[in-house]
Parts: sequence; C-alpha cells; structure tokens
Amino acid sequence: MATMSPMLFILLEITCFFVTHAYVENVSLRTLSGVTREEALLGLKAFKASITRRDSITSIPPSYSPSPTPSPLPPQDLKKPHVYLVTSYGADPTGNSDSTEALLAAIADAAKGPNEGFLMQDIKDLGGAQVHLEGGKYLISKPLQLPQPGIGNFMIHGGTIRASNNFPPNGYLIDLSTTGERNSYNYEYITLKDLLLDSNFRGGGISVKNSLRINIDNCYIAHFTNTGILVQGGHETFIRNCFLGQHITAGGDKHERDFSGTGISLQGNDNAITDVVIFSAAIGIMITGQANTISGVHCYNKASGFGGTGIYLKLPGLTQTRIVNSYMDYTNIVAEDPVQLHISSSFFLGDANIVLKSVKGIVNGLNIVDNMFSGLNHGVDVVKLDQSNGPFNQIDQVFVARNVVKGMNLKATVAKITMQGNGTSWTADFSKVLLFPNLIKHVVYTLIVNGSSFPNHALRNASHNRVVIETNEAVTANVFVAVDQSIAS
Repeated sequence: MATMSPMLFILLEITCFFVTHAYVENVSLRTLSGVTREEALLGLKAFKASITRRDSITSIPPSYSPSPTPSPLPPQDLKKPHVYLVTSYGADPTGNSDSTEALLAAIADAAKGPNEGFLMQDIKDLGGAQVHLEGGKYLISKPLQLPQPGIGNFMIHGGTIRASNNFPPNGYLIDLSTTGERNSYNYEYITLKDLLLDSNFRGGGISVKNSLRINIDNCYIAHFTNTGILVQGGHETFIRNCFLGQHITAGGDKHERDFSGTGISLQGNDNAITDVVIFSAAIGIMITGQANTISGVHCYNKASGFGGTGIYLKLPGLTQTRIVNSYMDYTNIVAEDPVQLHISSSFFLGDANIVLKSVKGIVNGLNIVDNMFSGLNHGVDVVKLDQSNGPFNQIDQVFVARNVVKGMNLKATVAKITMQGNGTSWTADFSKVLLFPNLIKHVVYTLIVNGSSFPNHALRNASHNRVVIETNEAVTANVFVAVDQSIAS
C-alpha cells in the first residue's frame, strides 16, 4: 500500500489535535448515547491512530468495538404470522356490499394452519390463528362456519357483522356446529371477541354445539329472533362481558310486551355466564343443562308482569345451578322441580321474585339466602310456589332465609315469634311467613314464667304452620317459638 508523504502526515496531526481539543472541551460527562467522557476520548484517540498509521488509513483499531450489525430478518415465508386480515380477501369494511365469501375464505385459510399439539385428541391446534375484522362493518348472507370440525386455538375478533336481508331466517351469524356425528368434540378453545353481531331479525347471533372451552367475550348481540347465544352439548363455554337484546332499548320500551326470543340458551353442562346484560328478550337466560354458574348478570328483558322471565331453569329433578351476585330487574327466576339450586347475594327489583314450579312435586337441596327484594307494595311473595300441576310433596333440605325485603311479602323456611300474655295456651301462627303451607319439621320453644309458679307445659300441636303450646295452669309468661321447614327428614 502507498505510504503518506511527510507533509500530509504533519497536516493530519495538526487537524486531529484541534478536533480532539475542541471536542474534549465541550463534551459533557455523559453524551446522549450514554458514552462517558473518558470513553469518548479513547474513541477519538483510536480514530486518530487509524488515520495516521502508515500501513493503512482505513484499518479499525483493535481497541474500538463498533455496535454489532443486526442480523437480517428471516424471509417472510419462513415465519408467517397467523393473523388473517379480512380486507386482504376483498371484504368490504363499509358494509355496503356482501362480504360472506371473503370472510369465509379468511376463516378457511386460518384453519389450514399447522398442528401445534396440546389440545384434545382429533382437535388441530392452529397456534392462536386470528381472523381480524380490522374494525370494519361486514354484511353477510349466510352463517360463518368453520370449514371442518376438529379445530382449536383460534380467534375471530375486532369488528361488526350484520345479516343481510337474504340471510336464512333461522341461521346464526357465527355457527360453531357441524353436520353429521362425531365421536369427539367439534371444536376446542375458540374465542369470539370484541364483536358486534346484528342478526337483523333474521335468526340468532352465535351457535356453539358439542364444543369444549369456548370463549365468548365482549360481544354485543342484537336483533335476534330466536336466540342470541345458543350453547348445545359440550361443556365449559364461558360467556362474559356481553350485552344482548332483541331490540335496542334501555328499559321502559313501549313495545316491551312484544319482545320475543331468548338471550342465552344453555343446553349443556359446566358453562359460566359472568358480567352479562340482557336488555330485551322474552326470556333472558334459558338453562336446560346441569352444573352451570350465573354471576353478575343483569336481566331487564321483558318484565314478568308482561309475561317475560329473567332466568328459566327448565331441568326438573337435576338443576345443579348457582345464581349469585345478579340483578333481576322486574324479571323473575323460575325453577322447575329444583334439585341442588343456589341463589344468593342478588337484587330483585320491582316485584321480581323467585317462582318454584312443581312438575313432579320435588324440591331438594335449595338455598335462597342473603338476597335483597324491593317491591311495589302489591303483596307479591319473594318466593312463590306454582303448584298448578300438583303440590310439592317431596321436600327436603330447603333453606330460604336471611333475605332483606321491602314492599313484598317475606317468605322463609325458618321463622321466630315472641308472645306475651296470661293464660294456659299460646298459639304462634307462622302461616304468613313460612314458604310451604303445612310443613314444620322442627320446633324449639322457651316459656319464661313471671312469678313464683312452676307450671307443666308442652307443645300440643304443630300443623298448618301453627304451633300451640299449653300449660297446666294459667300463668303470665313470655313465649319464644322458632320453627324450621328445612331440616332433612
């Protein structure tokens, strides 16, 4: 390599001296890039050495270590994201034209993803593939169905789907079901999230059949004619943070008497509905499966006075349902032959109550406790027996107590009365309070005599919800009586 001339070398030395001196005088303790003053000096000295070396002015000094060059990104086809944007398939986000085929094409491509393992047998793990609606509004003319069963770990989210006027009148906008029978579950871990579904009075919103661990989260479902969300078979579908209404209203609708359809229908086991509002439908929630949990639900659908029902438990003889921390707003809870039913920590407004409907006359393992009832002073019982099909004749482990009541008739299975007077007979009448008309299983009483007499006393009768206590001589006394209809026989 060519060497420097003596004159050029001297000029470079002078230039480096002034540059270095000026830089050192003005450099702060830390530079914007986080380099100390000492490090900056070392770097300048290394630069000076590199340009004054006679063998090469372009060589890099061994003491200087530049930042590593980033590795090139892998080719796109080697690491393809599993997010399918529906507009890239031709879907119209304005809702002016039909997007059915575009949405189905995006779903079909997502379903072709690799099998990552870990899910139930015969369920293909799509690795979290997403069909992203990109915040658009899409018009469809037939249900959105997955192309084949046996798919899991998949999401549809982020937009609005509306049924066209050509949509099948009994279809569902999103339909997780299959034709034909399978020996295993149809789908597992499918998530439908952040969706507004407008059925346009042409059917329902979401149908889930024979599937496992399905999430329906933050969905607004309106204008359905049959059912907003249908869960049939399978188990462990979670419905949460959702709003459902046949008509868009906030209560007091002049057409409320005409509301029809069902907000949510649970026809399977082990499901949960949490933090859900049902603001218009003939029936808020219909339950025909066991071991379901309802929590934080607000039902102000069709008022019971207009023939509506908030929650209908239509599985006589094996209910196994828990309803907690919910708000029944002018709508009641109806339970047919309830067996293992728990209702607690809920608020009932506007004469909303609980109706026990006899089918075969069975009620067993029922808890109605720690609720608040606020009525309209119309003489409505907080718990009512519907015995139009026959009386309840198999009653065991029923506990109705600790409820706070205003403007309605208190009903319970346990009660207490205090009486004062003079005589030989005391009658405690519990007929207005006790739930069942002629059922006292246990009585405890205390008789405190004023004075020095020491009478004999006994429980003489406990029938028709009346307790009679007698003494063998007239005394002045205070009598305390407690009765219980809930003791196991």
